[in-house]
Amino acid sequence: GHEQLLKMMEERMMDVEQKLRLVKRLLQDKVNQLKEQLSKNTKADAMVKDLYVENAQLLKALEVTEQRQKSAERKNYLLEEKIANLNRIVKNLASPSFSP
Repeated sequence: GHEQLLKMMEERMMDVEQKLRLVKRLLQDKVNQLKEQLSKNTKADAMVKDLYVENAQLLKALEVTEQRQKSAERKNYLLEEKIANLNRIVKNLASPSFSP
């Protein structure tokens, strides 16, 4: 009985060791998977930061462009007013009332 009990304990110990090796292998696979995910997340985080900076630069460029457009529209309006005034002056100069 004693030897049989010892043999059963050895078999149980071998079974436990086999299960432990399996668990260790599964844990190592999970660690590798998590390391890979961390690497991907780090790259994605860097890309998000780059996009954030690029977006800020684009917004600033858009703001500058909009300011230039407004300035150009104001200058265009003033030029159109000047043209209209000049046309009025030319029309008045050409009218018969100024003839000698």
